[in-house]
Amino acid sequence: MRVVFGLVLILGLGLAGFAVYMAKNYIQGYQAQLALERANNAPAIETVEVFIAKQKLEYGQRLLKDHVQKVLYPKGSLPEGAFTKMEDLFPKGEDEPRTVLRTMEPREAIMNVKVTGPGQDAGITSQLEKGMRAFAIKVDVSSGVSGFLRPGDRVDVYWTGRAPGSRQNFTQLIETGVRIVAVDQVANVDRAEAIIARTVTVSVKPQQVAALAQAQSSGRLSLSLVGAEDDSTADAIQVDQRSLLGIVEAAPRVEAPAEEICTIKTRRGGEVITTPIPCATN
Repeated sequence: MRVVFGLVLILGLGLAGFAVYMAKNYIQGYQAQLALERANNAPAIETVEVFIAKQKLEYGQRLLKDHVQKVLYPKGSLPEGAFTKMEDLFPKGEDEPRTVLRTMEPREAIMNVKVTGPGQDAGITSQLEKGMRAFAIKVDVSSGVSGFLRPGDRVDVYWTGRAPGSRQNFTQLIETGVRIVAVDQVANVDRAEAIIARTVTVSVKPQQVAALAQAQSSGRLSLSLVGAEDDSTADAIQVDQRSLLGIVEAAPRVEAPAEEICTIKTRRGGEVITTPIPCATN
């Protein structure tokens, strides 16, 4: 009896193991088939190799080959200015490395706007585009927007002063949408804290440099911060004290010419008699 019971138990365990084996094979086959079907139905996405940061990179840090790695990136979503070749990112090797201009997080794409040229420092010269010049404007708490200006912001420049021959001051908009490249000696665009600056350096054309220099020497310059997404152009603006207070200057009073009266005087004894006569016409 015990032998029969043992045989039945062994047979039952064998059948159970065989059932588990068959079920496992069936599930694995189904999963493999499903994966193959998904792979066949997946859209073909063209990819390219792009350099990304392996670690967090701070402003002013030298960019070395150990700081970057290559990953596959969808070609249709490739960021503008991304580096795809080692010779483009390090054209002269690590003898003249690039410098980080903006903080980059790990696995963030290395782009041209975030680094300097080979061998350049993260100074003002690396922020200037071709044909542009750096010009420093003296500011204080009120004229510098209370310290909220940062490199990369755009500002409108107003001049306040007195024109030659004028007896009253007026304020006029002289430059619009000027880009700031440094606040005091700081050119880091990632700096978030407020700076009570004494000078703000802007990127302008040579003709604008001459205009700003003349304006700064003859009056007071004030800055107005432009919104990050504001692409409008400010109209010509000029305000004096009278227009600010709404005072309308009265027109000069013009008196009508007095009527001409012609007379003739005659003497009769000790008396002088005045007699009106018609005036002669020319």
